[in-house]
Amino acid sequence: MNAPDPRLALGILGVGHFGRFHALKAAANPRIRLVGLHDADPARAAAVAAEVGAAPMEAGALIAAADAVIVAVPTRFHFDLAEAALAAGRHVFIEKPIAATLAQADALVAQAAAAGRVLQVGHIERFSAAFRAVVGAPSGGRALSFEAVRAAPFRPRSLDVSVVLDLMIHDIDLVLTLAGAEPEGIEAVGAAVASERPDFAVARLRFPGGRAAVITASRVSLAMERRLRVLGTEGEMSVDFLDRSLAVLRRGGAEAVANMPGHGIDRATWTDHDSLEAEQAAFVAACLDGAPVAVDGAAGRRALAVALAVEAAIAAG
Repeated sequence: MNAPDPRLALGILGVGHFGRFHALKAAANPRIRLVGLHDADPARAAAVAAEVGAAPMEAGALIAAADAVIVAVPTRFHFDLAEAALAAGRHVFIEKPIAATLAQADALVAQAAAAGRVLQVGHIERFSAAFRAVVGAPSGGRALSFEAVRAAPFRPRSLDVSVVLDLMIHDIDLVLTLAGAEPEGIEAVGAAVASERPDFAVARLRFPGGRAAVITASRVSLAMERRLRVLGTEGEMSVDFLDRSLAVLRRGGAEAVANMPGHGIDRATWTDHDSLEAEQAAFVAACLDGAPVAVDGAAGRRALAVALAVEAAIAAG
């Protein structure tokens, strides 16, 4: 008798810009057997299938042939495909945002729990070397204020959603993780500049205990920019993600500050790794080994709730 294949039989639903990268990584992963892929554009599906050596398939047939699927279609289609996969007993990785509405997100979380299936959401920043550097940095005391900026020049893709669901949601997830709480109030401004949905947004989040965050995202900027500042009771942390640099001013820091006796600066840098590869590996480990889900449906739902509240505040303003 032949031994069962120990690899995860994986299908990919949607092989557009990001779905293609998923397919390339999956095809190279020794723990994955890429059974096929699907795309609404048959020519696109055939081209990527030839590139990775997998079969183009209809969505229903692909779900039936796989043990797990990656959902990388436009956001408005997330729910229907993820629901169908979970109903068939498949593990599901779904790109961010988890769904288009909170009702859909709640339904997917409940469905995955009832079926005992893995539901992982594609907040890829959680798997970056930069994120690990930030969460592992020395503390500047109790964090009271967070400032995050993510900006990029305009690119005509991902325009089916606003900049909030396209870019800002990454920093929403980061701030929620660092704050360890959900906001109790949200204000925001934004505008559509080059598309039909907001292309820049500035959100202010109020957390319990008087803490606050200001998150800025733009996809119509002059240049790339990615920064984070955390102000705390003993100092601050400043991060430049593009320069791969981090500095923490705090009591007892290594690099003395002449005019601040007792304070010093700790500096760090990091070497980037393949975050998508790490994210896929975590999904495979959850499916095959029962490892904890690093970014589960509940985490995806929390980020979506804040993102939708930011969109609502922009619309109301």
